[in-house]
Amino acid sequence: MKQIPNILTLSNLFCGALAIIFILHAPEYIAEFNGTDYVVTNPEPVYWASALVVLAGIIDFFDGFVARLLKVSSELGKQLDSLADVVSFGVVPGMIMFRLLRSAYFQSPDVFDVSYFNLAPALLIPCFAAYRLAVFNLDTRQAEHFIGVPTPAVGFLVASFPLIMLYNPYNLAHWLENIWVLYGIIFVLCYLMVSSHPMISLKFKNFSLKDNWPRFLLVVLTLISIPVLRYAAVPFVFIAYVGLSLAVPPKNSIKNS
Repeated sequence: MKQIPNILTLSNLFCGALAIIFILHAPEYIAEFNGTDYVVTNPEPVYWASALVVLAGIIDFFDGFVARLLKVSSELGKQLDSLADVVSFGVVPGMIMFRLLRSAYFQSPDVFDVSYFNLAPALLIPCFAAYRLAVFNLDTRQAEHFIGVPTPAVGFLVASFPLIMLYNPYNLAHWLENIWVLYGIIFVLCYLMVSSHPMISLKFKNFSLKDNWPRFLLVVLTLISIPVLRYAAVPFVFIAYVGLSLAVPPKNSIKNS
């Protein structure tokens, strides 16, 4: 029974590894034109990686829930969970941002002068995610709230970008084709992950409106925004989450600071 949460955690890691395969794999096919065969390379199906990050996030929630339900929480499970999260919510978002940066540079007139040095900032995301998770494992203050934005939130946000590029709600894809916007997103996310700002946790100790109104408001905003904004709801909810956390810091964080 004690291995069930660990199996779920490894399923999270499996989803992250599979997402990397989708990001790296560009399908090829042979096309015939005027009697000549050409090898055509399709874009990488990054949107499947987005779906796998969401699935990894759902599993990441349930492995801890199952561990508490079965009363089999362990230090091994805690460490294993962080190792899986580094891949699913650190490496995968970093590779997605790398892919988006590459696509943005392909549209610039000096595309042939672009080097990997220009794309390397995307790899700061997995580095900062790993640092944040290591700090989280050692920090006893984060039982009821987070300090810094949790890596799954960053993973969900970045995973929404390929779907926004695909469906282009409210013409947001235009902004994700801007190199400087992408650089800005990368540096803001890295800062938020390792910042000392207290962030709301969705763990309810009770259902009192007085104690939990920021959590209830966030849930209501999420439920309203999904049918209205569709894929754009993810960036909206992320901004609302950060904004609410900064405006109304968790009570216990004030005592611990």
